[in-house]
Amino acid sequence: MNYRHADLNLLKVFEALMTEGTVTRAAEKLSLTQPTVSNALRRLRDTFDDPLFVRSGAGVKPTRRALDLWEPLAQSLHAIRSTLDSERFDAVQSTASLSIAMSDYVASIVVPRLAAKLSRSAPSMQIHTIPNTLVDFGPVLADNRADFAISVYNEEVQRPAFLKSRALWSPGFVCVMRAGHPLDRSERIPLKKFLAARHVDVSLAGKTLPSYDVFLRSRGMQRNLVVTVNHYAAAYDVVRRSDLIAVLPWSQALEPERMAGLRHAPVPLEAPPRVIELFWHQRHESSALHQWLKNVVLGLFEKPRT
Repeated sequence: MNYRHADLNLLKVFEALMTEGTVTRAAEKLSLTQPTVSNALRRLRDTFDDPLFVRSGAGVKPTRRALDLWEPLAQSLHAIRSTLDSERFDAVQSTASLSIAMSDYVASIVVPRLAAKLSRSAPSMQIHTIPNTLVDFGPVLADNRADFAISVYNEEVQRPAFLKSRALWSPGFVCVMRAGHPLDRSERIPLKKFLAARHVDVSLAGKTLPSYDVFLRSRGMQRNLVVTVNHYAAAYDVVRRSDLIAVLPWSQALEPERMAGLRHAPVPLEAPPRVIELFWHQRHESSALHQWLKNVVLGLFEKPRT
Protein backbone atom coordinates (compact mmCIF):
# COMPACT_ATOMS: atom_id res chain seq x y z
CA MET A 1 0.00 0.00 0.00
CA ASN A 2 1.51 3.32 -1.14
CA TYR A 3 0.84 6.06 1.41
CA ARG A 4 0.88 8.86 -1.20
CA HIS A 5 -2.01 7.29 -3.11
CA ALA A 6 -3.86 5.69 -0.19
CA ASP A 7 -7.42 6.59 0.76
CA LEU A 8 -7.09 6.75 4.53
CA ASN A 9 -10.89 6.89 4.92
CA LEU A 10 -10.86 3.20 4.10
CA LEU A 11 -9.02 2.54 7.36
CA LYS A 12 -12.09 3.69 9.31
CA VAL A 13 -14.11 1.03 7.48
CA PHE A 14 -11.42 -1.56 8.19
CA GLU A 15 -11.53 -0.66 11.88
CA ALA A 16 -15.34 -0.87 12.01
CA LEU A 17 -15.34 -4.30 10.36
CA MET A 18 -12.70 -5.54 12.80
CA THR A 19 -14.52 -4.27 15.87
CA GLU A 20 -18.12 -5.00 14.85
CA GLY A 21 -17.74 -8.32 13.01
CA THR A 22 -20.54 -7.69 10.48
CA VAL A 23 -21.06 -5.34 7.54
CA THR A 24 -24.42 -4.29 9.00
CA ARG A 25 -23.04 -3.23 12.38
CA ALA A 26 -20.02 -1.60 10.74
CA ALA A 27 -22.37 0.47 8.56
CA GLU A 28 -24.43 1.47 11.59
CA LYS A 29 -21.32 2.49 13.53
CA LEU A 30 -20.09 4.65 10.64
CA SER A 31 -23.57 6.01 9.77
CA LEU A 32 -23.17 4.64 6.26
CA THR A 33 -25.27 2.35 4.10
CA GLN A 34 -24.39 -1.33 3.75
CA PRO A 35 -23.61 -0.96 0.00
CA THR A 36 -21.20 1.87 0.83
CA VAL A 37 -19.36 -0.30 3.36
CA SER A 38 -19.36 -3.26 0.96
CA ASN A 39 -17.85 -1.03 -1.75
CA ALA A 40 -15.22 0.22 0.70
CA LEU A 41 -14.39 -3.39 1.58
CA ARG A 42 -13.92 -4.17 -2.11
CA ARG A 43 -11.49 -1.25 -2.38
CA LEU A 44 -9.67 -2.40 0.75
CA ARG A 45 -9.27 -5.85 -0.78
CA ASP A 46 -7.85 -4.34 -3.96
CA THR A 47 -5.51 -2.11 -1.96
CA PHE A 48 -4.05 -4.91 0.17
CA ASP A 49 -4.47 -7.68 -2.43
CA ASP A 50 -6.17 -9.88 0.17
CA PRO A 51 -9.80 -10.81 1.01
CA LEU A 52 -9.23 -9.35 4.53
CA PHE A 53 -12.65 -10.58 5.75
CA VAL A 54 -14.43 -13.84 4.94
CA ARG A 55 -17.99 -14.83 5.72
CA SER A 56 -18.57 -16.71 8.98
CA GLY A 57 -22.15 -17.44 9.96
CA ALA A 58 -24.02 -14.13 10.07
CA GLY A 59 -20.83 -12.08 10.21
CA VAL A 60 -17.28 -11.89 8.91
CA LYS A 61 -13.93 -13.09 10.22
CA PRO A 62 -10.58 -11.39 9.56
CA THR A 63 -7.97 -13.21 7.52
CA ARG A 64 -4.41 -13.69 8.67
CA ARG A 65 -3.41 -10.59 6.69
CA ALA A 66 -6.12 -8.50 8.40
CA LEU A 67 -4.96 -9.66 11.84
CA ASP A 68 -1.37 -8.75 11.01
CA LEU A 69 -2.48 -5.29 9.88
CA TRP A 70 -4.77 -4.69 12.82
CA GLU A 71 -2.37 -4.38 15.73
CA PRO A 72 -0.25 -1.50 14.35
CA LEU A 73 -3.27 0.15 12.72
CA ALA A 74 -5.35 -0.06 15.91
CA GLN A 75 -2.63 1.66 17.91
CA SER A 76 -2.23 4.37 15.26
CA LEU A 77 -5.96 4.98 14.93
CA HIS A 78 -6.31 5.17 18.70
CA ALA A 79 -3.54 7.77 18.86
CA ILE A 80 -5.14 9.81 16.05
CA ARG A 81 -8.57 9.62 17.69
CA SER A 82 -7.19 10.68 21.05
CA THR A 83 -5.57 13.70 19.39
CA LEU A 84 -8.55 14.81 17.31
CA ASP A 85 -11.61 13.92 19.36
CA SER A 86 -12.90 16.72 21.54
CA GLU A 87 -14.86 14.22 23.61
CA ARG A 88 -13.36 11.58 25.85
CA PHE A 89 -14.95 8.43 27.14
CA ASP A 90 -17.21 9.46 30.04
CA ALA A 91 -17.76 6.46 32.31
CA VAL A 92 -20.26 8.32 34.52
CA GLN A 93 -22.55 8.98 31.54
CA SER A 94 -21.92 5.70 29.71
CA THR A 95 -24.84 3.33 29.08
CA ALA A 96 -22.60 0.75 27.38
CA SER A 97 -23.29 -2.97 27.73
CA LEU A 98 -20.31 -5.35 27.94
CA SER A 99 -20.09 -9.11 28.37
CA ILE A 100 -17.41 -11.15 30.12
CA ALA A 101 -16.95 -14.91 29.81
CA MET A 102 -16.02 -16.54 33.12
CA SER A 103 -16.73 -19.59 35.24
CA ASP A 104 -19.01 -19.35 38.25
CA TYR A 105 -15.93 -19.63 40.50
CA VAL A 106 -14.30 -16.61 38.89
CA ALA A 107 -17.62 -14.74 38.77
CA SER A 108 -18.09 -15.22 42.52
CA ILE A 109 -14.84 -13.33 43.06
CA VAL A 110 -14.91 -10.79 40.22
CA VAL A 111 -18.55 -9.70 39.91
CA PRO A 112 -19.16 -8.42 43.48
CA ARG A 113 -16.01 -6.28 43.36
CA LEU A 114 -16.59 -5.10 39.81
CA ALA A 115 -20.25 -4.29 40.43
CA ALA A 116 -19.35 -2.25 43.52
CA LYS A 117 -16.74 -0.32 41.53
CA LEU A 118 -19.10 0.36 38.61
CA SER A 119 -21.92 1.49 40.91
CA ARG A 120 -19.67 4.41 41.84
CA SER A 121 -17.80 5.16 38.61
CA ALA A 122 -20.17 3.98 35.83
CA PRO A 123 -23.66 3.62 37.36
CA SER A 124 -25.50 3.20 34.03
CA MET A 125 -23.09 0.71 32.47
CA GLN A 126 -24.30 -2.89 32.10
CA ILE A 127 -22.09 -5.94 32.65
CA HIS A 128 -23.24 -9.41 31.65
CA THR A 129 -21.44 -12.68 32.39
CA ILE A 130 -21.61 -15.67 30.05
CA PRO A 131 -20.38 -19.22 30.77
CA ASN A 132 -16.74 -20.03 30.16
CA THR A 133 -15.58 -23.59 29.56
CA LEU A 134 -11.81 -22.93 29.31
CA VAL A 135 -11.60 -24.50 25.86
CA ASP A 136 -13.83 -22.15 23.86
CA PHE A 137 -13.32 -18.60 25.04
CA GLY A 138 -10.91 -17.89 22.16
CA PRO A 139 -13.66 -18.48 19.57
CA VAL A 140 -16.12 -16.62 21.82
CA LEU A 141 -13.90 -13.53 21.69
CA ALA A 142 -13.15 -13.99 17.98
CA ASP A 143 -16.87 -14.18 17.15
CA ASN A 144 -17.73 -11.09 19.24
CA ARG A 145 -19.90 -13.13 21.61
CA ALA A 146 -18.02 -11.60 24.56
CA ASP A 147 -15.92 -8.50 25.04
CA PHE A 148 -13.58 -10.08 27.60
CA ALA A 149 -12.85 -13.42 29.23
CA ILE A 150 -11.40 -13.99 32.68
CA SER A 151 -10.02 -17.49 32.79
CA VAL A 152 -7.08 -19.87 32.96
CA TYR A 153 -5.64 -20.59 29.54
CA ASN A 154 -5.31 -24.18 28.37
CA GLU A 155 -1.54 -24.37 27.94
CA GLU A 156 -1.82 -27.39 25.65
CA VAL A 157 -3.24 -25.15 22.91
CA GLN A 158 -1.15 -22.44 21.23
CA ARG A 159 -2.56 -18.97 21.81
CA PRO A 160 -4.02 -17.36 18.69
CA ALA A 161 -2.30 -14.16 17.59
CA PHE A 162 -5.40 -12.02 18.17
CA LEU A 163 -5.59 -12.91 21.86
CA LYS A 164 -4.27 -10.29 24.28
CA SER A 165 -4.03 -10.84 28.03
CA ARG A 166 -2.83 -9.61 31.41
CA ALA A 167 -2.33 -11.82 34.46
CA LEU A 168 -4.66 -11.15 37.42
CA TRP A 169 -4.04 -13.65 40.23
CA SER A 170 -2.86 -17.22 40.85
CA PRO A 171 -5.20 -19.51 42.78
CA GLY A 172 -3.84 -22.48 44.68
CA PHE A 173 -5.62 -25.80 45.19
CA VAL A 174 -6.96 -27.26 48.42
CA CYS A 175 -8.71 -30.47 49.33
CA VAL A 176 -12.27 -29.64 50.46
CA MET A 177 -14.49 -31.95 52.56
CA ARG A 178 -17.46 -31.68 54.89
CA ALA A 179 -16.93 -31.02 58.58
CA GLY A 180 -16.66 -34.35 60.36
CA HIS A 181 -15.44 -36.24 57.31
CA PRO A 182 -13.17 -39.20 58.27
CA LEU A 183 -10.24 -37.45 56.54
CA ASP A 184 -10.87 -34.28 58.55
CA ARG A 185 -8.96 -35.71 61.52
CA SER A 186 -5.46 -34.83 60.34
CA GLU A 187 -3.90 -31.66 59.04
CA ARG A 188 -2.30 -33.41 56.08
CA ILE A 189 -4.01 -36.27 54.26
CA PRO A 190 -1.83 -39.30 53.38
CA LEU A 191 -1.48 -39.63 49.61
CA LYS A 192 -2.75 -43.22 49.53
CA LYS A 193 -5.94 -42.33 51.45
CA PHE A 194 -6.41 -39.23 49.30
CA LEU A 195 -6.28 -41.21 46.04
CA ALA A 196 -8.61 -43.91 47.40
CA ALA A 197 -11.25 -41.47 48.67
CA ARG A 198 -14.32 -40.80 46.54
CA HIS A 199 -13.87 -37.54 44.64
CA VAL A 200 -16.05 -34.99 42.87
CA ASP A 201 -14.51 -32.42 40.54
CA VAL A 202 -15.46 -29.75 38.02
CA SER A 203 -15.33 -30.15 34.25
CA LEU A 204 -16.65 -26.89 32.81
CA ALA A 205 -16.99 -28.34 29.33
CA GLY A 206 -18.89 -31.32 30.71
CA LYS A 207 -16.73 -33.90 28.93
CA THR A 208 -13.05 -33.14 29.36
CA LEU A 209 -11.00 -34.64 32.16
CA PRO A 210 -10.52 -32.24 35.09
CA SER A 211 -7.11 -30.59 35.05
CA TYR A 212 -6.04 -32.19 38.34
CA ASP A 213 -6.61 -35.66 36.88
CA VAL A 214 -4.52 -34.73 33.85
CA PHE A 215 -1.77 -33.75 36.27
CA LEU A 216 -2.08 -37.01 38.24
CA ARG A 217 -1.89 -39.09 35.09
CA SER A 218 1.28 -37.26 34.10
CA ARG A 219 2.72 -38.58 37.38
CA GLY A 220 1.44 -42.11 36.76
CA MET A 221 -1.36 -41.81 39.37
CA GLN A 222 -5.12 -41.95 39.37
CA ARG A 223 -7.67 -40.96 42.01
CA ASN A 224 -11.14 -42.36 42.61
CA LEU A 225 -13.12 -39.74 40.67
CA VAL A 226 -16.79 -40.76 40.79
CA VAL A 227 -18.66 -37.51 40.00
CA THR A 228 -18.03 -34.53 37.73
CA VAL A 229 -20.18 -31.39 37.61
CA ASN A 230 -19.99 -28.36 35.34
CA HIS A 231 -20.33 -25.67 38.03
CA TYR A 232 -18.11 -24.99 41.01
CA ALA A 233 -21.12 -24.11 43.17
CA ALA A 234 -22.49 -27.61 42.58
CA ALA A 235 -19.18 -29.16 43.66
CA TYR A 236 -19.29 -27.31 46.99
CA ASP A 237 -22.86 -28.51 47.58
CA VAL A 238 -22.00 -32.12 46.72
CA VAL A 239 -19.09 -32.07 49.18
CA ARG A 240 -21.23 -30.42 51.87
CA ARG A 241 -23.93 -33.12 51.60
CA SER A 242 -21.85 -36.28 51.14
CA ASP A 243 -18.60 -38.05 51.98
CA LEU A 244 -17.07 -37.05 48.65
CA ILE A 245 -14.02 -34.78 48.68
CA ALA A 246 -12.87 -32.33 46.03
CA VAL A 247 -9.73 -30.54 44.87
CA LEU A 248 -10.88 -26.96 44.29
CA PRO A 249 -9.17 -23.64 43.57
CA TRP A 250 -8.34 -21.43 46.52
CA SER A 251 -7.72 -17.72 46.02
CA GLN A 252 -6.22 -16.45 49.25
CA ALA A 253 -7.73 -13.12 50.42
CA LEU A 254 -10.28 -13.20 47.57
CA GLU A 255 -12.49 -16.12 48.58
CA PRO A 256 -16.18 -15.30 49.20
CA GLU A 257 -17.99 -16.83 52.16
CA ARG A 258 -18.87 -20.28 50.87
CA MET A 259 -17.03 -22.61 53.24
CA ALA A 260 -19.77 -22.92 55.86
CA GLY A 261 -19.83 -26.54 57.02
CA LEU A 262 -16.68 -27.34 55.05
CA ARG A 263 -13.04 -27.90 55.87
CA HIS A 264 -10.02 -27.57 53.64
CA ALA A 265 -6.59 -29.17 53.86
CA PRO A 266 -3.44 -29.07 51.73
CA VAL A 267 -3.51 -31.30 48.68
CA PRO A 268 -1.06 -34.19 49.24
CA LEU A 269 0.31 -33.80 45.72
CA GLU A 270 0.34 -30.15 44.70
CA ALA A 271 -0.30 -29.37 41.05
CA PRO A 272 1.63 -26.63 39.21
CA PRO A 273 0.13 -23.18 39.86
CA ARG A 274 -2.30 -21.72 37.35
CA VAL A 275 -2.81 -18.08 36.45
CA ILE A 276 -6.19 -16.43 35.98
CA GLU A 277 -5.89 -13.84 33.22
CA LEU A 278 -7.98 -11.11 31.64
CA PHE A 279 -8.30 -11.80 27.89
CA TRP A 280 -9.57 -9.63 25.05
CA HIS A 281 -9.43 -9.55 21.27
CA GLN A 282 -6.86 -7.23 19.71
CA ARG A 283 -9.68 -5.58 17.72
CA HIS A 284 -10.59 -3.73 20.93
CA GLU A 285 -7.17 -2.15 21.34
CA SER A 286 -8.52 1.09 19.84
CA SER A 287 -11.71 1.21 21.90
CA ALA A 288 -11.73 3.75 24.74
CA LEU A 289 -14.61 1.88 26.38
CA HIS A 290 -12.75 -1.44 26.41
CA GLN A 291 -9.54 0.18 27.55
CA TRP A 292 -11.39 1.81 30.43
CA LEU A 293 -12.99 -1.43 31.65
CA LYS A 294 -9.72 -3.32 31.20
CA ASN A 295 -7.98 -0.81 33.45
CA VAL A 296 -10.77 -1.10 36.04
CA VAL A 297 -10.40 -4.90 36.22
CA LEU A 298 -6.61 -4.66 36.34
CA GLY A 299 -6.87 -2.10 39.13
CA LEU A 300 -9.03 -4.49 41.15
CA PHE A 301 -7.06 -7.70 40.66
CA GLU A 302 -3.72 -7.36 38.92
CA LYS A 303 -0.71 -8.29 40.98
CA PRO A 304 1.84 -5.50 41.43
CA ARG A 305 4.77 -6.05 39.07
CA THR A 306 8.19 -6.60 40.64
